[in-house]
Amino acid sequence: MPAPKRTEIRIAGLGGQGVVLAGHILGKAAVKDGLHVVQTQSYGAEARGSAAKSEVILSNEKIGFPMVRESDVLVAMSQTALDKHLKELKEDGVLIVDSSVIKELPPVNAKSFRVKATETAEAELKSRMYANMVMLGAITGITKLVTLAAAEKAIADTFTGDAREKNIAAFRAGLNLA
Repeated sequence: MPAPKRTEIRIAGLGGQGVVLAGHILGKAAVKDGLHVVQTQSYGAEARGSAAKSEVILSNEKIGFPMVRESDVLVAMSQTALDKHLKELKEDGVLIVDSSVIKELPPVNAKSFRVKATETAEAELKSRMYANMVMLGAITGITKLVTLAAAEKAIADTFTGDAREKNIAAFRAGLNLA
């Protein structure tokens, strides 16, 4: 999917799933690719388990309005997030869901992708904590909004030591699912 002038991405899930971190790293990767980027986030009062989302806008030009109105890409990491944000996905947009946790996918006028992010993180990295990086790999592979090199560099710049290696491995596992 070639990047149009403005692409609006919403990554939504539950607090503790790392959706804000995934959006932050996606934004860093886009900057490395020379794009203009705005990234915002919101989450519930509880640290874990409440609604959380990260919104990223990528553009070839300066971004005048920093909020996602209708997403071109919706990534849902929980059933609640899917149910809440699906109505704001553009017709013919891209829907990517974590099929490890989302069992009910209503019919949509969008390109839909089921990615076993949580299941893959548990199987390959022995922790569901890496599901966000698995999903980031899938997002990168499916949408081609950022380059592989920029995404891996953004991950490497974010983590150190063993965490760096595990998060890059999770990202690559997600690429293989795309």
